[in-house]
Amino acid sequence: MKSGSELFDFIRQGIDVESFQEWNWAGTFQDYLEVIMQDPLVTRNSWQRVFDMIMSYGIEEYKDNKETLVRYKFFEDPFDNGKDAIFGLDRSLMRLVSCFKSAAYGYGTERRVLLLHGPVGSSKSTIARLLKKGLEHYSRTPEGRLFTFCWRVEDDAEWEMSPMHEEPLLLVPLEQRAKLLEEINRRSNTDYRLRLEGNVCPASRYYFQELMKRYNGDWERVMSHVQVRRLVLSEKDRRGIGTFQPKDEKNQDSTELTGDINYRKIAEYGSDSDPRAFNFDGEFNVANRGILEFIEVLKLDVAFLYDLLGASQEHSIKPKKFAQTDIDEVIIGHTNEPEYRKLQNDELMEAFRDRTVKIDVPYNVKLNDEIRIYEKSFSSEVVQGVHIAPHTIEIAAMWAVLTRLEDPKNANLTAMQKLKLYNGKTLPGFTQDNIRELREESHREGMDGISPRYIQDKISNALVRSGQPCINPFMVMNELEEGLTHHSLINEEETRKRYRDLLSVVKEEYEDIVKNEVQRAISSDEESVARLCSNYLDNVKAYTQHEKVRNPYTGQDEVPDERLMRSIEEKIDIPDSRKDDFRREIMNYIGALAVEGRTFDWRSNERLQKALELKLFEDQKDSIKLTSLVSTVVDPDTQEKIDVVKSRLIKSYGYNDISATDVLNYVASIFARGDVKSQ
Repeated sequence: MKSGSELFDFIRQGIDVESFQEWNWAGTFQDYLEVIMQDPLVTRNSWQRVFDMIMSYGIEEYKDNKETLVRYKFFEDPFDNGKDAIFGLDRSLMRLVSCFKSAAYGYGTERRVLLLHGPVGSSKSTIARLLKKGLEHYSRTPEGRLFTFCWRVEDDAEWEMSPMHEEPLLLVPLEQRAKLLEEINRRSNTDYRLRLEGNVCPASRYYFQELMKRYNGDWERVMSHVQVRRLVLSEKDRRGIGTFQPKDEKNQDSTELTGDINYRKIAEYGSDSDPRAFNFDGEFNVANRGILEFIEVLKLDVAFLYDLLGASQEHSIKPKKFAQTDIDEVIIGHTNEPEYRKLQNDELMEAFRDRTVKIDVPYNVKLNDEIRIYEKSFSSEVVQGVHIAPHTIEIAAMWAVLTRLEDPKNANLTAMQKLKLYNGKTLPGFTQDNIRELREESHREGMDGISPRYIQDKISNALVRSGQPCINPFMVMNELEEGLTHHSLINEEETRKRYRDLLSVVKEEYEDIVKNEVQRAISSDEESVARLCSNYLDNVKAYTQHEKVRNPYTGQDEVPDERLMRSIEEKIDIPDSRKDDFRREIMNYIGALAVEGRTFDWRSNERLQKALELKLFEDQKDSIKLTSLVSTVVDPDTQEKIDVVKSRLIKSYGYNDISATDVLNYVASIFARGDVKSQ
């Protein structure tokens, strides 16, 4: 057991003294100019810094239905172990990053409020939190460092920090800035130009002017009263990161944004218009050089919105009894749909609408991305002592996504099929162009439906209420259905009925999933499936091209094996009249994959995979009578084979002993009802 001194040494050794010294660097103004000559990017404005921060983590391009999308690794939260990772919103995030890029280049977006708009629980707050948290972390790195300054007017006085943590170069006279910036940009290796706009705050302006008078305009001597310091942004310390949340009208005051008079210092300085008697600690002041988040921005009082307009368009604010004060910050707000609709219908808010860039942040409509949200929340590290049976999270996510999809206009397409198409599955008669058309005709998809928070709450309920060592999909589905009765965001009985109907659809899908899974566990031979697939494709290729097949055993060329092909195709109800179409469809699909540089295997086409597995299951099912599980007596030989299947479910499919037994009993009851043929 360690002693107190050993624990003390452990803590002491874990403190990074070198980083602390770097974060607390201090030097003269001339020292700072040397830093700039080595690294001009320390002078970036807030928009440029945020854009570079996002890009510094890298990107990943990928294709989605012939559309090239970009995944920004920053939004995977690499600096906090993925705690606030965003899943499935790449299109929204691409638009957001485009705004930052445009602003970094000075194309006008830097004079706008970024407005994240979407339904409750769609990650709007998480995106804002990620940006704030990321900027804090970035400011601590060598690539993201920035600097501010402090004053010491009298030699025996303490250093007094610039109240708004301003860029030290703002102390350079206006007539000299153009040449200075020209030299800085000449040394910079960025595509955008570094810019220096505005002036120092009233307090720093007061000190500067007083010192200029004292030294008869000798700027160099004035700078001897200035110390430049490294600036590490921190929301908790109110440096460069601000957050504003609306309150009720009686407790809401615009000074919360722009600062207020320090009445204690009025007696010392003699006037409430003396900048030294003013606290530049409003959220606009605090967020200078970084980011200001407005929570539920459209719930702000109109007077606050006017402050917001000036801050975004003119990059300035108006503190009480002082002139316009320049700011440099990213302003990002978020709101839900009802509030935004009110904004659209209010003619008096036209100016605000004109100064905002709306970025829709919908719910996920891709199943795999929705699953990742819940897997993060209910991982084995988080949930201990209770086993979550396979497909429990998948089924809950499936229902959530279905509630967000618009009904297909194509009468031959079900909502479940649409979900699978969006998730990358293939269906006969639907190309990638068709999927893109489905997206384009569904303008509001993802803007309505069930929130991830509701799903998380109901999975949590199932975990704590069951009292069992294992929860399964039915437990969670029961929670989801019960919760609909009192769901605060569902006002119409028609919507509630639709959601219940979709639960029935999901239950049917789960039944198909577990029947297929048990069948695979019984056959459980991927090599056999792969061989069967290869044999089938060889015959289909020969059939469609009017060729013969080389028999690997005899070495003779033979006609395609029609009996083999039909025995597989019949498993998925391909009629004899449609066999030619299906075979050509398979060959065309393989050709399309080859053009895209992808390789076909037996898992690539969902229908063919199902047919192959059913064929193999059909060939082997006589060796095990699964329906005997519903009987009270099972002979030892059959029990041994069932135990083998159970062990395969545990080893290969993520079940434990309880959930494997449950699912075998459930599937056995289905088979006992004679449902095997429906597969």
